[in-house]
Amino acid sequence: MATLAFPTPAVPAEPMQLPRNVEAEAAMLGAMMIDNRLADDLVDRLEPAHFYEPVHARIFAAIKTLRANDMLATPVTLRPMFDADEGMRELGGPSYLASLTGSGAGLIGARQFATQIYDLAMLRALVSVGRTLVERAMDTSEEVNPRAQIEAAEEELYKVAGDGGAENATKSFAQATTMAVKMAERALNSGGNLSGVTTGLDSVNAKIGGMHHSDLMILAGRPGMGKTSLATNIAFNAARRWMRDMADGIPPSESVGAKVVFFSLEMSADQLATRILAEQSQISSESLRMGKISKAEFGQLAAAAAELENLPLFIDDTGGLSISALHTRVRRLQRRHNNQIGLVVVDYLQLLTSGGKGGKENRVQEISEISRGLKTLAKDMNVPVLALSQLSRAVESREDKRPMLSDLRESGSIEQDADMVWFVFREDYYTAQREPKRPMEGDEAKVFEDHAKWASDMERVYGLAEMIVAKQRHGATGKVVLKFDPTITKFSDYAGY
Repeated sequence: MATLAFPTPAVPAEPMQLPRNVEAEAAMLGAMMIDNRLADDLVDRLEPAHFYEPVHARIFAAIKTLRANDMLATPVTLRPMFDADEGMRELGGPSYLASLTGSGAGLIGARQFATQIYDLAMLRALVSVGRTLVERAMDTSEEVNPRAQIEAAEEELYKVAGDGGAENATKSFAQATTMAVKMAERALNSGGNLSGVTTGLDSVNAKIGGMHHSDLMILAGRPGMGKTSLATNIAFNAARRWMRDMADGIPPSESVGAKVVFFSLEMSADQLATRILAEQSQISSESLRMGKISKAEFGQLAAAAAELENLPLFIDDTGGLSISALHTRVRRLQRRHNNQIGLVVVDYLQLLTSGGKGGKENRVQEISEISRGLKTLAKDMNVPVLALSQLSRAVESREDKRPMLSDLRESGSIEQDADMVWFVFREDYYTAQREPKRPMEGDEAKVFEDHAKWASDMERVYGLAEMIVAKQRHGATGKVVLKFDPTITKFSDYAGY
């Protein structure tokens, strides 16, 4: 029998020390107490959590509190706040505050110390993320889902990278006005009415000025109104405009098109692609699904597919996504495409999850977290986010079926978080449901009159849709009338309005 050879146990290494510089913390705090002007400059650069030594974190927080109340922050004014502090007693009591100011060396390098303290805090945060990742990967007692763990780790890493961004996010008025002028120049160069990403619908662009970066737009409607069709049309139009602008040599920063990512939580990727191909080949989507097309129509279909082969429209049809997983996937796509993803579409909001384990009683809170998460995504990624939403059944109980803001389902926070709220409404959908008895030979004259009146009403509204802009943070509300072709699920501008 062969002898088994076991490796010699490794000698345990000394515990790793977390990155830190307690001396830099002490020197910076001393400088802040000597010169409160330094304190005013540094309190917004750091947070107490960035300090390794807990007592230093509490001293920093106390200095920040005093300066916020326009009070002097010195060892004398800080002393009463630390008389009962156990950690301070271990360091020699409140006299430790005075010892921090004993050397003025920190006055020269306080800002450099602040930068180092922040960088070391980020390194400690990375260590924490790494340890958590290892612990989760080693724990197989619960559901084994490595992809979810990877997405969670990416989310935590993004939080580390984004921490402390408030200073960089602060812009001077000169910077802000430069951005505003560039936006106006973009609108001018596009022919007017368009300072954001195009919807491909001139009448809609004229109403909203395009889809603006960092805006959350909610597109809502009752089932059958065509909200998914409208969202698909908009996504396709933006992606096609980007493709054409790139072919024409227009710089990416000047294009009013966009690379688009479409999160379809309800329909599969091939179903969405079928809708787009039906629209472009002018073949009924139903005929495509049923295979009822001629050879000539198949040729049209193949030509449309070849033309759109390089369309920058990316479809993610993963079901049951959480809002954090959505963030992770958008960031991943941004990295792959050189930060050129310019529009995110989510179909639809109520199919996302917040990642929590709340039951139905917490559904309103969960929807609130999701809508806030979508707005945060729009701001963090600096892209417009178009999210579809359901409406409550209250619409059906009214004589006028046009939706209102109060009809947004399950949470008022959707209206609050959104920069724009659009409703899509088709009167012909409801008119068709009211068709009276079809007249037959021998019926009374009133039967013929009623049906003729209905037919006249149906002819008046057939193929028309209203896009109601119920909220627009930066402009006027109102409505736009569009044409809708249900055979190819296409919205287009209506010349008669």
